[in-house]
Amino acid sequence: MALAAAALRRYLLLLAQEHLEFRLPEITSLLSLCGGQFSAEQEIRVNSPFWILSIPSEEMARGLMKRTVCAKSIFELWGHGRSAGELYASLKSYPTDKMLPYLQSDSTYKIHIHTFNKTLTQAQKIKKIDALEFLPFKGKVNLKNPEHIFWILEDYGMNPNDVPEEPIHLYFGRWVHGQRELIESYSVKKRHFIGNTSMDACLSFIMANHARVKPNDLVYDPFVGTGGLLISSAHFGAYVCGTDIDYNTVHGLGKASRKNQKWRGPDENIRANLRQYGLEKYYLDALVADSSRPIWRKGMLFDAIITDPPYGIREAPRRMGSQKETVKSVERSTENHLFVSSSYHLSDIFFDLLKFAAEHLVMGGRLVYWLPIYRPEYTEEIIPRHPCLKLISNCEQMLSSHTSRRLITMEKVKEFKDQDENSYLLDGQYMPYRGHNSFREKYFSGVTKRIAKEEKDNQK
Repeated sequence: MALAAAALRRYLLLLAQEHLEFRLPEITSLLSLCGGQFSAEQEIRVNSPFWILSIPSEEMARGLMKRTVCAKSIFELWGHGRSAGELYASLKSYPTDKMLPYLQSDSTYKIHIHTFNKTLTQAQKIKKIDALEFLPFKGKVNLKNPEHIFWILEDYGMNPNDVPEEPIHLYFGRWVHGQRELIESYSVKKRHFIGNTSMDACLSFIMANHARVKPNDLVYDPFVGTGGLLISSAHFGAYVCGTDIDYNTVHGLGKASRKNQKWRGPDENIRANLRQYGLEKYYLDALVADSSRPIWRKGMLFDAIITDPPYGIREAPRRMGSQKETVKSVERSTENHLFVSSSYHLSDIFFDLLKFAAEHLVMGGRLVYWLPIYRPEYTEEIIPRHPCLKLISNCEQMLSSHTSRRLITMEKVKEFKDQDENSYLLDGQYMPYRGHNSFREKYFSGVTKRIAKEEKDNQK
């Protein structure tokens, strides 16, 4: 164990100041994939943009950066401290043999300074760079195109109204890798096929990272829609498939979602979306099916299930109905496909989803899904549970002052048995879950009240 720990190298992660709730679960999931961990000396300050990690190799550090959307850059950490003196002492104790490959006389370099919660003058920056003259730099400074880039990073705390004179943490390291192009290149605005509820590209990648999707995994979305969640998993090398109850959406038929466009074109379908990004080889298929009536053979099939169930705001939750049931609607598709739908309560959607995941995920496989919440009534007790699934993380994204949705990540830790199929029905806590069924009414009730308040304020 000691040898394994000694083999780990220290890195500093610079995080983006957005999606704060999602950062820790994403980085923790990615570290578990690459064999890394949080450094023993890291005092986890969740909202801080600086985290110290221990990772086996630079190649794995680069691999982490190629996946994360919550971080900006990663650095090989040469020294850190709570004062300039501590930083310099830390740098002097860093092994010289690890520095020398990047300080040769035939190399070029430059030094950046990054401050969090404070702006320095150019004169102050130059003074801090000059103070590092004790480091054995032998190469030439090249500000435009250097071979090696080094950074001084200073943390002045989280409170913009109380900024200290001196930084509370200082770091120095060699820049290894950074990327923020992933989100832009997969922007939904540029995508061939979108719908009313297509998932934001950033959140889609966060979900795939929470699920620890890796090459050759089999990933499934039971509410596939326009396939946005399949794209992020395919980007990471997983084979993807999905189902949806909407015949027109699965086949790319019917009315378009884009403004000033009446009907969907021939390249507006799930396969075309993956082809757009060079990912078609990872696309297995999308089927018209009802998630409440699984079509899959029994057994463990999927490495991850990633989905955004409908919660009744823009898309109504539906399942297959029959003439004997209380029919909600009868629809006819553009190819005379008759669809009879009946109501599908949110509580039933989530329990069907958990039951399906418990049965069809491989051991250690993950379920990642969105759960809508009426915030005034929220407690952790209303998060659906299953004896085969362990709750890994629960992150909130605000929708309005009174509603939000929570990204739930669960991991399969117990083999599914027949007695587990309806185990939640025996749970005394099942009744609170039924509060999810009225989410739509509560959502629009809040919207109506807000509009009425705005109109009243405008009349004053």
